[in-house]
Amino acid sequence: MRINEAIIRPIVTEKTMAQLDQNKYVFEVDMSVSKGQVVDELRSLFGVDVVDVKSSILPGKKIRQGKTFRFKKGAKRKKVTVTLKEGQKLDIVSKES
Repeated sequence: MRINEAIIRPIVTEKTMAQLDQNKYVFEVDMSVSKGQVVDELRSLFGVDVVDVKSSILPGKKIRQGKTFRFKKGAKRKKVTVTLKEGQKLDIVSKES
């Protein structure tokens, strides 16, 4: 896997913005990525020290097909919450006051 394929995007919601005070950042990652690969990528791209990584797999949502009441299952997603060392920040997500 190439270096930029592991982390897909940061997840920006009210809940994740509140976690910035605790030095926690939330990313959507590829399903095949392990916690160690996430740590290695953040260290190489941003030069930060990761203290803790928690991952969860979100189930796919139901997607309606056409005008009938037939549904298909959407794709699963993997979410990773990363805690950085005290005093370090990522400039990807900024909290507006």
